[in-house]
Amino acid sequence: MKHVELPTGGSDSPASGQAYLEPQVAPGHAQKQGRRLGGLSGKLLFLTIAFIMLSEIFIYVPSVANFRNNWLRDRLTTAGVAAAVLSETNTIAPRLQEELLRTTGAVAISIDQGSRRSLIAMSEKPPDISFVVDMGEMTPWRAIMESFETLFAPPDALMRVIGAGSMGTSMKVDIVLPAGLLKSDMLSFSVRILGLSLVISIVTASLVYLSLRALFVRPLQRLTRSMVHFAEDPEDASRIVRLSPRNDELGDAEAQLAAMQLALNRALQQKQHLADLGLAVSKINHDLRNLLASAQLFLERLEHVPDPTVTRLAPKILATLDRAVAYTQAVMAYGKASEEPPKRRLLALRRVGDDICDVLGLNEHATILFDNQIPEGLEVDADPEQLFRVLLNLCRNSMQVLDAERDGTLVRRIVLEADRGPSGVWLRVSDTGPGIPPAVRKTLFKAFQSRSKTGGTGLGLAIAAELVRAHGGSIRLEEGGAGACFRIELPDREAV
Repeated sequence: MKHVELPTGGSDSPASGQAYLEPQVAPGHAQKQGRRLGGLSGKLLFLTIAFIMLSEIFIYVPSVANFRNNWLRDRLTTAGVAAAVLSETNTIAPRLQEELLRTTGAVAISIDQGSRRSLIAMSEKPPDISFVVDMGEMTPWRAIMESFETLFAPPDALMRVIGAGSMGTSMKVDIVLPAGLLKSDMLSFSVRILGLSLVISIVTASLVYLSLRALFVRPLQRLTRSMVHFAEDPEDASRIVRLSPRNDELGDAEAQLAAMQLALNRALQQKQHLADLGLAVSKINHDLRNLLASAQLFLERLEHVPDPTVTRLAPKILATLDRAVAYTQAVMAYGKASEEPPKRRLLALRRVGDDICDVLGLNEHATILFDNQIPEGLEVDADPEQLFRVLLNLCRNSMQVLDAERDGTLVRRIVLEADRGPSGVWLRVSDTGPGIPPAVRKTLFKAFQSRSKTGGTGLGLAIAAELVRAHGGSIRLEEGGAGACFRIELPDREAV
């Protein structure tokens, strides 16, 4: 997460510091809320109808082929039965021929009994035959192909149909039919199939549409509205989406959205805290530096007073004031991108510990013992001011915790240890206090989240951790001690 740049100027700084908090709503939300048929619901409806109609095509093709075959077989059977009766009587009256042709719709009918072939009825001499259909050699694929051939045939085309006249006989019937008659019935059948398919499609699509809208579309619209509502003011925790009792993927999406909104809400509150801190520091920075400069002038006059105590303490007070001025700038710098890069030098680490003791007044403290166990000749490669700030923050925290104890029988001790390791120097700051509460340990080194004492800002450990990381080192809380124990690893410059 990027650090927010805090305001450092005058009274117009808050406006610039608040700019990043304005929610950015993507354009088009108002248009999306007004969509109906063009939205997801409409697309589901149209796609469902389209897919059902597509499936009906695969049903229609074999159905129309089967209708054609049955239609032709009915005509062959009718013609075959009548032809068999007429052939038995050996008399074919014109009236009966006309009735037979009218019933079957044929132009000519003949029978083939193997040994002889007889013309049963004919209205007129048929012109050229457009295509021949042999029902004895009919296959499903051929029936489909010839069905479409019939549908696209000219209205005056004739077709010759050959097939068995009746079951159990070897007699074959040969009839000539107008293709338009079969085509007309096939088109009527197609219209009925189309109408039935539309009814099925509309009913099914409506049921699917209503089901999907209730199960998916409305919950998605609810999530969208919640995101838009939250984006209008992400710092308002009441705008976080409320979880529904759903136990499916959409319920998981709601939970993840709520977690994301909660994390964003907390992050914005933390950044607002940083912005407020930067604004407060920018307001007092000018006056504070003037006051510290005046104090420095007074102390410079005291340096000429011939008193051993004044001579010993005045330089340390001046150094402390210089550090106070630098710390004011450092607090402001913490709200920016990062601290200044460390200017590393070789330091006598024990003397840094002694300076910490003097600044905190622990060498003359009535109840707290400061035990500096750092070896005399131990040197560390680090920035003097930044290392001082790290140790000062840790020791001040321990001092404040121990000062808060009211039991006079308790041991109150702060121990500073260090030694050289394989690739650098390690330091340990420990105390005999009550330790770090478990609830604080996970966010111990995060700004404004590790306050375990009244009046604390939660910045000390965060600044210490950032300064140590700038040296390429690490800081962690060691478990198992009597109180709080922090271990710092500072690698040498060559090992960074």
